[in-house]
Amino acid sequence: QVQLVESGGGLVQAGGSLRLSCAASGRTLSNYAMGWFRQAPGKEREFVADISWGGTITAYADSVKGRFTISRDNAKNTIFLRMNSLKPEDTAVYYCAAEGHSWRVSRPDYWGQGTQVTVSS
Repeated sequence: QVQLVESGGGLVQAGGSLRLSCAASGRTLSNYAMGWFRQAPGKEREFVADISWGGTITAYADSVKGRFTISRDNAKNTIFLRMNSLKPEDTAVYYCAAEGHSWRVSRPDYWGQGTQVTVSS
């Protein structure tokens, strides 16, 4: 069993930056692809970014490409999402997810509880 706990969300002005963290416990993350998803009010949860277990392969949604960077520190069992040039449309609850035996996160085995990101205009 893996427990994922996100942190780092908050209120920021448009153009600002935040860094989200997701700490895992219960099992090492080194064999899991990890990712970030988000859900805005009234919308479905959507993919934001993911990273392979070794950290060498990353993928991003077009809406965040060039602004967000996903990274991981397997020694600390933690992944990160650096978000720059934030826009009001980035406002959402951000969720961390993990999928074992996969290069990508398409069918997560585990989810975090989410952290709120609010971008004011």
